[in-house]
Amino acid sequence: MEPKRIREGYLVKKGSMFNTWKPMWVVLLEDGIEFYKKKSDNSPKGMIPLKGSTLTSPYQDFGKRMFVLKITTTKQQEHFFQAAFLEERDAWVRDIKKAIKCIEGGQKFARKSTRRSIRLPETIDLGALYLSMKDPEKGIKELNLEKDKKIFNHCFTGSGVIDWLVFSNLVRNRQEGLMISSSLLSEGYLQPAGDLSKSAADGIAENPFLDNPDAFYYFPDSGFFCEGNSSDDDTILKEEFRGVIIKQGCLLKQGHRRKNWKVRKFILREDPAYLHYYDPAAGEDPLGAVHLRGCVVTSVESSTDGKKSDEENLFEIITADEVHYYLQAATPKERTEWIKAIQVASRTGK
Repeated sequence: MEPKRIREGYLVKKGSMFNTWKPMWVVLLEDGIEFYKKKSDNSPKGMIPLKGSTLTSPYQDFGKRMFVLKITTTKQQEHFFQAAFLEERDAWVRDIKKAIKCIEGGQKFARKSTRRSIRLPETIDLGALYLSMKDPEKGIKELNLEKDKKIFNHCFTGSGVIDWLVFSNLVRNRQEGLMISSSLLSEGYLQPAGDLSKSAADGIAENPFLDNPDAFYYFPDSGFFCEGNSSDDDTILKEEFRGVIIKQGCLLKQGHRRKNWKVRKFILREDPAYLHYYDPAAGEDPLGAVHLRGCVVTSVESSTDGKKSDEENLFEIITADEVHYYLQAATPKERTEWIKAIQVASRTGK
């Protein structure tokens, strides 16, 4: 019997011999991890046994490269994978850790219900807490705050975070809230905005996180930007980057000239409605942007070369300027989710 497939999707993998990062189709099995050059390949490019392996996450030794995890095998071989965004990395980490634990205990991998209680267990699940903090109705409200003639958009105060934790009965007191907030900051779930919070995060203050109304923070995928005469490294974003991120992940995109397909990381923002795409193995600058206002998005059954593609999960975006973009999701469910999200953004965004 073949090992059960637990999770699969695109991740960026660091080469074992050269310092190159390339997108791979990664499959987590009960006993190991296989990675393929393309999703359609029959044979994996490599396999990582999980028995006796250890997992390190987050792994932050690659500078600006975020959402990296490291797997070290019993032979001390190190494998590095980068996810497209925080929640994706955490999902892989949870399943890999559980797979390793099941191997050690001689058990079969089985998922439990994903319903979460608002009261956290003794061992804090920072990933679940982060999702609760971002809840549009019950989470922390993102504000536009002014300080030193600068306006910080899509952020919140340190004291506001502690207030929310206490009010939500997630901590017993402010000191416990400060400890958890510091953990959220060190794990990358929160980012400092402005000189005061950045100085604390850099170790100048006693605690990395400040229970202070003048200390500003933001979620890493919130669309944060700062306006004004900034003396620090806060980025003043272009109009198209100021929208709130509503979906992100890796898809295959067909090139307009050569018609070849490449893995790209996509970030969907609304108000204004833009879909930016990036080389997942390269830097932070996008390769291009699709203005979604007034666009049409539909699933398609054949690509531009006329080949039938029932199982290829293709969809097409036609912009208001009649530019056609062909994209490919990994599953029918993922294709449907992207189409619905783009349709919502195109109606509500500028």
